[in-house]
Amino acid sequence: MKNAIAKYYAILEKLKDLPPLIFRLVIAYGFYGPAMKKVGNFEGTAKFFAKLDIPLPTFNAYLAGITEFLGVWLLLLGLGTRLIAIPLMVTMAVAIYTVHYKFGFKAVDNGYQIQLYFIFMLFLLLIFGSGRISLDHLIGRWRKNRE
Repeated sequence: MKNAIAKYYAILEKLKDLPPLIFRLVIAYGFYGPAMKKVGNFEGTAKFFAKLDIPLPTFNAYLAGITEFLGVWLLLLGLGTRLIAIPLMVTMAVAIYTVHYKFGFKAVDNGYQIQLYFIFMLFLLLIFGSGRISLDHLIGRWRKNRE
């Protein structure tokens, strides 16, 4: 029995780099559509933000669009993951506050469920990093070898 448990834990240990990769890919995919929509139409996004009473709607449309666009690529590459996680979490918190909260929790009702899940996944990436399947890890190894 102890041997079977040891094998089970050994298998899990080999799989520990998959969750950060999966989280990064899922979040990047989730941000791709909204990012492209904002980047493709900053003026329309600014008008939408103005309707939501977001201050400085044009500035914030650019800020949100560029943050999300960069977030997609940085998460896909696993580059600067801990840095981009914070502004992406802020973007999701603003989306919850300005758009989704009034609809409740459930995603099917346009609630904040998915945005909250993204915040949790981004928080895990912030704390634990992008994992070994990332440019962050390769750069870290390269720097360590140069010392």
